[in-house]
Amino acid sequence: MTSLAEPDAPIAVGTAVHPVSRLRFAVAVTALATGGFAIGTTEFVTMGLLPQIADGVGVTIPQAGHLISAYALGVVVGAPLLAALGAKLPRRGLLVGLIAAFGLLNLLSAAMSHYGLLAFVRFLDGLPHGAYFGVAALTAAGMVAPERRGRALALVMMGIPVANVLGVPAATLLGQQLGWRAAFVAVGVISAVTVVLILAFVPSMPGDRTASTRRELTALRHPQLWYAVGASGIGFGGLFALVSYIAPITTDVGGLSESTVAVFLLVIGLGMVVGNIVAGRMVDWSVQHSLQIGSVGLAAALLAYWVLAPYGWWALVAGFATTVVGSVLALGFQVRLIDAAEHAQTLGAALSHASLNIGNSLGAFLGGTVIAAGWGLRAPLLVGVGLALAGLVVLALARRAERSARQGE
Repeated sequence: MTSLAEPDAPIAVGTAVHPVSRLRFAVAVTALATGGFAIGTTEFVTMGLLPQIADGVGVTIPQAGHLISAYALGVVVGAPLLAALGAKLPRRGLLVGLIAAFGLLNLLSAAMSHYGLLAFVRFLDGLPHGAYFGVAALTAAGMVAPERRGRALALVMMGIPVANVLGVPAATLLGQQLGWRAAFVAVGVISAVTVVLILAFVPSMPGDRTASTRRELTALRHPQLWYAVGASGIGFGGLFALVSYIAPITTDVGGLSESTVAVFLLVIGLGMVVGNIVAGRMVDWSVQHSLQIGSVGLAAALLAYWVLAPYGWWALVAGFATTVVGSVLALGFQVRLIDAAEHAQTLGAALSHASLNIGNSLGAFLGGTVIAAGWGLRAPLLVGVGLALAGLVVLALARRAERSARQGE
């Protein structure tokens, strides 16, 4: 394994390479990204429809914010568990099973009317999330040359920013017009389409025949893996301290109408698209520098949003910047975790999404906590600044530990 202390080290994603033509790669990645589109839509539309969901199940906005945390907790639990259990399975079949289960649980979410049951189903719906992205990332990486794997991962991840540009605003408007349940039904339909696309266009790839649950889980003994999980879970929480409460910040702080929330989500999604494109090239250049730039940039962008939030439309500038640098941070953490897992590639790829959703849960929870404490709807933005900087500190500690370990060899 290449040392994490070397920022310009090549990305060690996967071991088996099954190169395909550019056209085959393009359609296969599009199929994989469609699943990401479904996942990104359900993950972020909850934030855009938070007031409607709160009214629909009879709870406060901070309590409804805990539904976001419940989903994120499902990702954290499901990613390592399903990745370890499924590492040996054929990748295409595993992808189909994961996205089919995800779609069914979205339909079940739409049928819930009790807050506790809805929270439980949202937890279950999060279980396939990390494993799907982990297996999809390894599938895409296995179709290209090693020096282009960062960009291949970025293309798989593109489903999330595209969801924020198209899926989330559309689902938010759909939920505002027809009720929040309609948004989850739409995600269930998109998941069914994804199953068809994967079966039609993703090439058959074997799983890791040498893998075992025991071997995958032994990666959890690597200190750098836990440094990466901690830095990702804390640092990326800064982004979700904003997006979890984007609806009330836009309307109550910015003084804009409810319909403008979809516009803010659209701009945030555009920032993710741009950030994902930039992130692929930055990570191929330097994982370490991408993480440092992303952490500092996220803190600065969130602070700018705190300043601009009362000025309505001006906050769009900060929102766009926040998700650009946040996307760089997300892809950098994904690659770092895959490298840190060494031979347990499936586990590392899935853990990257588990750790990002620790950030999702942490940002949503702390944001709701400061609002409930009476600190105001802008307070989560300052929480986000603190989380981004704390993640940078963990990165520095990881780098120091890596150097110490190398010197002790």
